[in-house]
Amino acid sequence: MTDCGDISAGDANILEEVVGSGRPQNIGAFRFWFADQRWEWSDEVAAMHGYEPGQVRPTTELLLSHKHPEDRAQVAQTIARALQHNEPFSSRHRIIDTAGTVHEVIVVGDCFTEGAGVVGTGGYYIDVTGVLAEHRQQTLDDELPELYETRAEIEQAKGALMVVYGLGAEPAFRLLTWRSQETNVKVRALAAQLVAEMSRGEWVGQPRTRIDHLLLTVHERVAGR
Repeated sequence: MTDCGDISAGDANILEEVVGSGRPQNIGAFRFWFADQRWEWSDEVAAMHGYEPGQVRPTTELLLSHKHPEDRAQVAQTIARALQHNEPFSSRHRIIDTAGTVHEVIVVGDCFTEGAGVVGTGGYYIDVTGVLAEHRQQTLDDELPELYETRAEIEQAKGALMVVYGLGAEPAFRLLTWRSQETNVKVRALAAQLVAEMSRGEWVGQPRTRIDHLLLTVHERVAGR
């Protein structure tokens, strides 16, 4: 069974953390309960699929209907594996919204628990076809001097994300800076910690879900954060 993070029901209320947080449209949250295959998604994920908030109730069938035909079987297998092994749902694929626009998304997930057991998976949809929100770009502009000084570590972290998630350079950098903003940890420090942990070799050959867990928790081990 996949090594899931120990996330309590209260601490891992991912959906409620996202709603009302001012997060830009290209990032949204989801949760999926294994027992009854019940999905919840934030308004941002609904928008990625072309729906207004509350317009539809997400189901496995609805989600699969929006997957790109070439990616649908892969995602269906990923969901089936998550149900069989109680493991996080993680994927990189394309979705087609109600207007016929194709979005390339990555899904970064982790387990959540209730009581002593794992009951579902939750995390984030990240639309990597989008662009950074204006206020986040301003934050990056403020950090540019530090980014240049630590270019090597950031490039290494970016390269690792490119390999793991099959991304181009710009989406990989956007993913790194998103985690920086979400966790209030400097890009430089987050990149250094990510590179240090991935360089130990224990992550080589590990399932994508283990890498997702690392990405979602690496900020907790940054010294002096």
